Amino acid sequence: MELVYPPVIVLAKTMFRALDMRIEIDGAEHIPTDGGAVLASNHVSYLDFTLCGLAAQPSKRLVRFMAKKQVFDHKISGPLMRGMRHIPVDRDAGAASFRAATNALKNGEVVGVFPEATISESFTVKELKSGAVRLARTAKVPLIPIVVWGPHRLWTKGRKKELTKRHVPVIIKVGEAIEIPKGVSPDALTVTLRERLSELLDAAQKAYPDKPAGPDDRWWLPAHMGGTAPLPEAAAV
Repeated sequence: MELVYPPVIVLAKTMFRALDMRIEIDGAEHIPTDGGAVLASNHVSYLDFTLCGLAAQPSKRLVRFMAKKQVFDHKISGPLMRGMRHIPVDRDAGAASFRAATNALKNGEVVGVFPEATISESFTVKELKSGAVRLARTAKVPLIPIVVWGPHRLWTKGRKKELTKRHVPVIIKVGEAIEIPKGVSPDALTVTLRERLSELLDAAQKAYPDKPAGPDDRWWLPAHMGGTAPLPEAAAV
């Protein structure tokens, strides 16, 4: 019985309505209504967990996200994360995290993964870890790419959070499941996942209705779109 997750969803939706966030979800039908699945997302903000979870609402699914152990150790976020049955990732005990996620998938859960591992400060798709692919292959479940664009304007790495900013559009795009044929290496499939995420992100960025208000507001656009976000190479350093 879910005692924590539904109230958290209601609270998040209430907050988004209060901020008049214009959330557009495209491709939600690609998230299955039953059975396990890996939801692999880009990472641009600290709100991505909540927004990726919203994309699974039309399918009436709850997403169990993999998140760093420190979030579970926090006195406020910890009880919430455990109550929503998210999966802690301890980098010193990665095998245990992988087993927990695999078991959740085999039990029919949707597991959310951010294969970039950290927020992309260039607002492009970084090099990916292969964990999402390996999870989908091990559990024999669909690997579904998803991107979010827009919430970084409210709260992202290296910027002051503006959680009271109103009327910010958010675009969420869910792609078709990526085939995982036998004989193809996890590294090769991870390259395919990155390509699919990049395509979805490019489409979301081009469809985004807002433009920077002026030269000082170009920080939230990637460099290849005329923004002042660092180039991927510089962000990596």
